Amino acid sequence: MDLRTLRYFVAVAEELHFGRAAVRLHMTQPPLSRAIKQLETDLGAVLLHRSPTGVSLTPAGTALYDEARTLLEQADQARTRVAAAAGTATMTICTLADSAEQAGTQLAAAFRQRHPGLNVRIREADFTDPTTGLRSGLVDVALTRAPFDETGITTHVLRADPVGVVLRADDPLAGRDRLRLDDLADRRWFQLPEGIDPVWRAFWSHPMGLGQDGPVVRTVHECLQAVLWNGTVGLTTLAHALPEGLVAVPLLDMPPSRLVVAWNSTDTSPLIRSFRQIAAAVYRPASWSS
Repeated sequence: MDLRTLRYFVAVAEELHFGRAAVRLHMTQPPLSRAIKQLETDLGAVLLHRSPTGVSLTPAGTALYDEARTLLEQADQARTRVAAAAGTATMTICTLADSAEQAGTQLAAAFRQRHPGLNVRIREADFTDPTTGLRSGLVDVALTRAPFDETGITTHVLRADPVGVVLRADDPLAGRDRLRLDDLADRRWFQLPEGIDPVWRAFWSHPMGLGQDGPVVRTVHECLQAVLWNGTVGLTTLAHALPEGLVAVPLLDMPPSRLVVAWNSTDTSPLIRSFRQIAAAVYRPASWSS
């Protein structure tokens, strides 16, 4: 019973489906099934009840799952401590715009406590690349906002924040409890740079392509200044704190913005797994009235 087989088993136990687990592990299903069957043979116990729709854990499987999670976490921590002691452990984390500002202190403290001695490099990206340099290899893991083209990238959703429109406080619509996109059809919207991720652009722009004469912005700060100085409008998450003179009004017909941890799908670093777990514990869904 080796660590690799235990990782296979944990993936199946969490997905409760061999096909989904195989996709998560970036392998085909037959060798995964053979590995789990061999594990059952080695332990002399049936770990999974198999059915055409998926699998479920047996009592023996539940017991192994708890033990396997503990063993894998201990192994990951041991690798990290050895690398840190050798002075070779480094990690580059990138955030997009406001993605880390609300829980950044908590996240940093919890991650430092788990990985003392780790050399962490921090980058901040703008709207030109919502994947924040993952594809180019500039960073190891990112705190960013979906949706974007996820080809070759794995994401873990931390929470979903409702979306609203940011307006100047003296705007005639600023006093409304809620709005729809149609209410903003005649407004100038701030624009995103050319050549950026089309999925990202489609989400954060007016869905009907209206208001395309506003200023081009690349950062949250530029967005807010465009509203303050020019009276333009645009989208924001309701979790984002606004400066004096600006308000955000909820939009009834906009889906929420998903705050995610993202990393290259081929990267199986224990540090990335640890960062994802800690971030999931730190970030909690915001409560908003609808």
